[in-house]
Amino acid sequence: MTSAPTARNPAPRSGRPSAAPPVVRPTDHDEVATAASEVAGGPAGRRAVSGTGWWTPIRTVVALALAMYTLGMLQKLPCLDGGWFSGQTAQYVHACYSDIPHLYHGRGFADGFVPYLDRIPDRISGGMDYLEYPVLTGAFMYLAATLTVGGDSLQQDEQIYWVVNAGMLLVCAAVLIVCVVRTHRNRPWDGMLVALAPALALTATINWDLLAVSMTAAGMLLWSRSRPLAAGVLIGLATAAKLYPALLLGPLLLLCWRAGRWGAFGRAAGGAAASWAVVNVPVMLLSWEGWSKFYRFSQERPVDFGSLWLILQQRTGRTFDDANVYATLLMVLGCAGIAALALCAPRRPRFAQLAFLVVALFVLTNKVYSPQYVLWLIPLAALARPKWRDFLIWQSCEALYFLGIWMYLAYNGSDKHQGLPEDGYQLVIAAHLLGTAYLCAMVVRDALRPEHDPVRRDDGSDDPGGGVLDRAPDAFSLTSLTRPSVLQRSAVPVARTAVHWGTGTTLRE
Repeated sequence: MTSAPTARNPAPRSGRPSAAPPVVRPTDHDEVATAASEVAGGPAGRRAVSGTGWWTPIRTVVALALAMYTLGMLQKLPCLDGGWFSGQTAQYVHACYSDIPHLYHGRGFADGFVPYLDRIPDRISGGMDYLEYPVLTGAFMYLAATLTVGGDSLQQDEQIYWVVNAGMLLVCAAVLIVCVVRTHRNRPWDGMLVALAPALALTATINWDLLAVSMTAAGMLLWSRSRPLAAGVLIGLATAAKLYPALLLGPLLLLCWRAGRWGAFGRAAGGAAASWAVVNVPVMLLSWEGWSKFYRFSQERPVDFGSLWLILQQRTGRTFDDANVYATLLMVLGCAGIAALALCAPRRPRFAQLAFLVVALFVLTNKVYSPQYVLWLIPLAALARPKWRDFLIWQSCEALYFLGIWMYLAYNGSDKHQGLPEDGYQLVIAAHLLGTAYLCAMVVRDALRPEHDPVRRDDGSDDPGGGVLDRAPDAFSLTSLTRPSVLQRSAVPVARTAVHWGTGTTLRE
């Protein structure tokens, strides 16, 4: 078994390295990145100095991300030119569907209704009496509606509304990329995984998920900079836009418990609760019915597209009315497994690893999987498992699902039944589930055997996105109950040790 290289600089008493580690170039460690670099002249040489020209890593990655985002907008052109307004089949056949233009009128924005405060007439919404999105997303939608001016018809207004939202979401995408690039100081090129992710380009403008995704990434960046209160504030705001960011507090609790950093977790949790309350409580007091619509709709929503439960429902002919119970039970069991991993792994897992696992668990067990939910996982996957081969395997499965759901809807939306039948759609759902499960398995293996972790394998890194957790000694772990010396060994300064990752042993130089 190989051992991680010894750190080059002595670690101070705080456990933080005294000098910034060298920038990791993917072409030095990743076979796929090395092969792909031939397009741009091959891998960087040993004398190349990173970041000295105008094209620094962050500028390069952001530029490529914006180019991919633009390609994603161009992919929606058939719908912008009329596919959204010429019946359901056209927008499915061209795989360019978006909720954004349809909800401009369907949720009352075209008629000037204020989200949560004004009840939407059934003639407009088709029975959705209030906006079924969290408050901060509703504010984002309303702001875009106020900027939608100049149309001569409802169709033109809906087209302008999508363009306005696409521009605002472009800002969110730029924030997301910058945050991912900067989270791991010595691994800025990992942001290229996010920038070039096919699913990001394909799903960015389907819905408003990028708002929550960008704020979550900003929260993780602040956590990596040892600013837990500010990180918590951003996570709370992200939760006010989409519910899933609240799941990140679970991994933080487990990791801070193992490291004994209760103060940092308390500040993060307090900041999250406070920022969420500042956004939600005023709306809650003004209109409880409007505010609670999102939560009631999520609870009452039946089994829907993309889920394991839909496969079971279609294969058995049984309606899973208790899908909430089953999904919650699986989520609890999965979280128990993640907790065991966090507290029993030979070395404390990285924050991004557990964050990816808990959000992926939610995606796998939820009763619905909309195509844009992949955006939740893309930045977490890039930080948790920055390995191009595994990332592309997963993205291939997600791209297949993206095409599959629209072909399935086209099949059912036309009397000609041209598209993907039910059995074919079940296969693409299975591909999505298996692809996500595969990446989860790779992350779990990295946590149990850190010598396989691309981040920890480079220059002896611990958790560059962990903030106060990075290189912090363990205060508690379940393995310490049977091996008390593990905690004592984990406190040995990194600069004076050679660690055999995954074995729980530390050898003095």
